[in-house]
Amino acid sequence: MIAHLRGTLLAKRPNQIVIETGGVGYEVSISVSTFSELPANSSDVSLHIYTHVREDVIALYGFLHPGEKELFEKLMTVSGIGAKLAITILSGMPADEMVAAIRSNDISRLTKIPGIGRKTAERMVLELRDKLPVKEHAATPSSLSALEEDVLSALVNLGYQRPAVEKALASVSASMRPATFDPLFRQALALLSK
Repeated sequence: MIAHLRGTLLAKRPNQIVIETGGVGYEVSISVSTFSELPANSSDVSLHIYTHVREDVIALYGFLHPGEKELFEKLMTVSGIGAKLAITILSGMPADEMVAAIRSNDISRLTKIPGIGRKTAERMVLELRDKLPVKEHAATPSSLSALEEDVLSALVNLGYQRPAVEKALASVSASMRPATFDPLFRQALALLSK
């Protein structure tokens, strides 16, 4: 799977770009927010890529920021939202505002996004509210080491809530300073399983 592309920006439109890498031009679907941050044509560009594979097509979706890619992937877990609708949703509202609207159950705000009706907005809130980061925790990653961030990510991906994982990591790190992933992961998991 293609996870990252770095190359020359050949062409750009509000929903799509072409990046040349190693003599090959890749067509990548993007959100409006990504488009607005892109440099001029013929500039170097680097994008995080989500590769969407179906029976009849392989499509690439590109993001300048990893957080936007993560939100895109979470949106696709909602029943009725595929890759095309997810990129349209990201184009309809800045990512941080969307997270706030979902966490605060602001259905009317979400339905202002093109392509989102009331039922889809309700499903987004129901299925994503507890899976999205809380605004207060936006500064937390800077207080965690790279190792702790890896363990946090792994445990959140297993379904544990971020605040509980952060508390477990703080307890483990205070009692002992594991230098590798396995002991820190196992001890945090043990605390969460109690």
